[in-house]
Amino acid sequence: MTEKRTFFEQLANRVFANPTVAQMWAKRTAEKTANFVDLASGIPFAQLRRPLHECKVALITTGGIHLPDQPPFDMENPDGDPSYREIPGDVDPKQITITHKYYDHSDADKDLNVIFPLEHFRDLASKGVVYELNHRHFGFMGHIDNALIETLNQWKAPEIAAKLRADGVDFAFLTPA
Repeated sequence: MTEKRTFFEQLANRVFANPTVAQMWAKRTAEKTANFVDLASGIPFAQLRRPLHECKVALITTGGIHLPDQPPFDMENPDGDPSYREIPGDVDPKQITITHKYYDHSDADKDLNVIFPLEHFRDLASKGVVYELNHRHFGFMGHIDNALIETLNQWKAPEIAAKLRADGVDFAFLTPA
């Protein structure tokens, strides 16, 4: 059973790595949740209200990252896990782990900046390209389907948005995995 799951997981990773397939899947998912994304206008976008060098930034990833003392994401539910993990802004990236079986994260295991560019944004802040990094960032699993999409859209995403607003974040940098 484990060998078959591994084979099918690898096959799914290869299939969804194809941009055409990924776009078709994204469109199908967006059509299911049309109340979340306005398909006529495309992807939601908001312009920055101030120059980048005056902006406070938060990172959000769907790479399944978390700290070792936080619960790993649920890999048993075929519909995914809509929960999130708060990642402290001062964390050592070497302390971050990945629990996600729906993509090949071998490159991210070698260099977390591939999916969670914390070190790069720290460098940008030190050079004044961005004003500062938020004191917390967020990790999601990224594989969410069926009824859990509503949980994500109606509960979890608004929770994160409220936290970012309360923190005075000007923009969030999202890295999908």
